[in-house]
Amino acid sequence: MKINTKLLRYFLLALAIIAIDQTSKLLVHYNMTLGSGGEINVIGDWFKLHYLLNPGMAFGLKSNMEYGKLALTLFRIGAMFGIGYYIYYLYKKKAHSGLLWCMGLILGGAVGNVIDSAFYGVIFDNAPAGSPSPWFHGQVIDMLFFPLFDGYYPDWVPYLGGDYFLFFSPVFNIADSSIFIGVAIILIFQKRFFIKDTLKDKLEDAQPTEEPIAPEQEVHQ
Repeated sequence: MKINTKLLRYFLLALAIIAIDQTSKLLVHYNMTLGSGGEINVIGDWFKLHYLLNPGMAFGLKSNMEYGKLALTLFRIGAMFGIGYYIYYLYKKKAHSGLLWCMGLILGGAVGNVIDSAFYGVIFDNAPAGSPSPWFHGQVIDMLFFPLFDGYYPDWVPYLGGDYFLFFSPVFNIADSSIFIGVAIILIFQKRFFIKDTLKDKLEDAQPTEEPIAPEQEVHQ
């Protein structure tokens, strides 16, 4: 069976992202202390490594359903296979290579976090307390922290006056970064990536919508 190397390279990119993501998480788990106690300054005070566990729910939401996290993990696994098939579909449709590279980034990031959710509850015993099962309930390891600046809201700001704020507060990982970069590039270059579809739509719009009028038949005497 002949291997399609042109298609394979997009999946190899995803595999490289997975390897880098999982390696970074293993290094953090085995060499850092959970929480701010083991925080490491990388570049001054605005780029730090901060070991944090994320239950993995979207936007930090928590489900009161006993198997809510299981349902979310299974959905992510399905989405992972869907993205993989979509790369194959785009390649067959001769889509822009830039779009395919971006989808490779997104696939690698998706798989990286799915591994945490599916297996880390068993491997590292990091499933949240009260989880019905460690399988598919693992918490995602985050470590990249960019607290660019902090301060206090002015007293005149309604409801927030005098409160402390930190920008940028989220802690994330390589997988999250890969997904974000892939999506951002697609949004920025969407006109270039989808130019074939745009041209096709323009050609379809240019076609006449009414039936052509048949020429009058000659009257023979």
